[in-house]
Amino acid sequence: METALGAVSGLLFLVTLIWRDWIELVFGVEPDAGSGAVEWLIVAVAALVTVLCVLGARAEWRRTHPATAHASR
Repeated sequence: METALGAVSGLLFLVTLIWRDWIELVFGVEPDAGSGAVEWLIVAVAALVTVLCVLGARAEWRRTHPATAHASR
């Protein structure tokens, strides 16, 4: 679950960084009157969710695979 959510939020992060007016084009509304504030909020939230999902997936992996997690030390 963490991997899928992390991938989606990472993709949303990249799309918003590259294509800043996608909300206006896809939904036909300007929630921030063209200032770009909503897009930057999406970038920040998506980046945070991506990092949290990566950390959660890493913790889950280490919990379920203790032998391989400690072999690299």
